[in-house]
Amino acid sequence: MSEQEFRSLYDATARPILAYLVGVTGRKDVGEDLLQETYCRFLVRQPPSMNVDETRRYLFRIATNLLRDRWRRRDDESWQEIPEHGFSLDIDAQIDVRAAMGALKPRERELLWLAYVEGMGHAEIAAATGLRTISVRMLLFRARRRAAGLLLPKRETV
Repeated sequence: MSEQEFRSLYDATARPILAYLVGVTGRKDVGEDLLQETYCRFLVRQPPSMNVDETRRYLFRIATNLLRDRWRRRDDESWQEIPEHGFSLDIDAQIDVRAAMGALKPRERELLWLAYVEGMGHAEIAAATGLRTISVRMLLFRARRRAAGLLLPKRETV
């Protein structure tokens, strides 16, 4: 791959992959490190020529595997960031999506991000994560249900 071809590929794919990594980890510094490692691994492997969509899915697959390696090593347990608080005129109506995403399991965050931020279908998510399409469908259903439970306002009991 020439430098110009790589630059074109990077310009077309880096922003959504970085957003995915930061969205799932909740940390920009970690997302940037994983993004760099994603492209390094891509260049080392030099996969056979693929079209743009296949290459994009392949890069998401590498990024997803790096995330899973990080979770297996429990790299994030010693670094707890203080969450930023958003501004809302009505504090009671404020929905803290970042806190809800943080409360989800890593795989749930991963699936929700790929489906709703990246707009991937079940088959694309399966290709990016290494799961079977039927498994993606069920896991995504459960992740949506759990996220909805975290985002719905708590009812007060009298």
